[in-house]
Amino acid sequence: MAEYEKEPTVGWDVDEVRRAVEAQEEELTPRRRQTPQKRTRGRRKRRGMGAAGPVGCLVWGGAYALFVVAAATLLACAGWMMASDMFAFRNEPTEIKATIEIKAEDDLGSVASKLHDAGLIRYEWLFKLFARFTKADEKIGLGTYTVNSDMDYHALISAMRSSSGNMNADTVNVMIPEGYTVRQIIALLAEKEVSTEEKLLDAAENGDFTYSFIDRDSNSLDRLEGYLFPDTSQFYIGHKPEAALDKLLSNFDRKLTSERLEEIEQSEFSLKQIITIASLIEKETDGTDQRLIASVIYNRLADTGAHGTYGVLNIDAALLYALPEHTGALTNADKEIDSPYNLYRHAGLPPTPIANPGLKAIDAALEPEQSNYYYYALGKDGKHHFSETLEQHNAFLASGDYAGSGT
Repeated sequence: MAEYEKEPTVGWDVDEVRRAVEAQEEELTPRRRQTPQKRTRGRRKRRGMGAAGPVGCLVWGGAYALFVVAAATLLACAGWMMASDMFAFRNEPTEIKATIEIKAEDDLGSVASKLHDAGLIRYEWLFKLFARFTKADEKIGLGTYTVNSDMDYHALISAMRSSSGNMNADTVNVMIPEGYTVRQIIALLAEKEVSTEEKLLDAAENGDFTYSFIDRDSNSLDRLEGYLFPDTSQFYIGHKPEAALDKLLSNFDRKLTSERLEEIEQSEFSLKQIITIASLIEKETDGTDQRLIASVIYNRLADTGAHGTYGVLNIDAALLYALPEHTGALTNADKEIDSPYNLYRHAGLPPTPIANPGLKAIDAALEPEQSNYYYYALGKDGKHHFSETLEQHNAFLASGDYAGSGT
């Protein structure tokens, strides 16, 4: 019985083991097929995420770094350009010079525009920002200033500073007529409250004016005569007196263009003599005959006796300058006064101009009419009548057309 039981038992065990192994292999086979597929799909999904991977991180990180560097570079360049403008770090081959005129209607914006148009600044907005921060409107004053491209913002503002007032100060426009004397101009400025007459007179006599045409060794009021250019000018109320007079002197200096200075150099007369002749023309003219009156003056100055004048000008306006309180017509007694301004007794020109001439009179003195006239007299028609000879002149004086004065 032992043998019978042993044989089938062993066979069964073997068969069972084999079937178990086969069954186990069948179970393992689908798992092995599925596992690689699942892993493959998982890896493909992770690759598709991009930025989550190390390569994506490098790409985006590099782009961000480039953006930061580019932005920083642009900001640095912009900062340098603004700083170079503010501190005048420029590379222009030559210095730029400009004349900037500040008027009462100007503000910081218009001042910035003028500086920009002159090529002195690049960024108007930056200058305005700087100017507001430094309260430049309380420092920049009305006037005309010479500035250049070597000046930074601070230097530009300092160069346009006026001790007489600022853009916030009250101003007044004063129209100074042609032919006004220094005393008349001072009285007019005082009337307009530019300063007091006392302070203006003191400034005229003792002010330190650096123009070459002013006699700095003199303390006479006459040293400014002829050089306070008649024009409409703007002043502060309570203007510093020396600065107010300097404004008029500066205007005269600007009128001395290179062409006019060249004409003076080519003439036989000095600048002072030309302005003196112009002042005589200004006081004698009716407004239309400046060049003809200039011809009479030059003809008389050159006459050595052939035409009976002997260099004597016989101009009433010069004698009246020496008699500021005089009223009415000159008498024969007046014409005997011993004064260098009495051109009835003294040949040639008076020692100084007798008024402040305008441009027409100055240009007439530089370019007189060519004529043979040596005499003129005012007619009742309000016009001067010119004569070549003394006989012609006397005939007009005896006529009913003569108005009562003449040379």
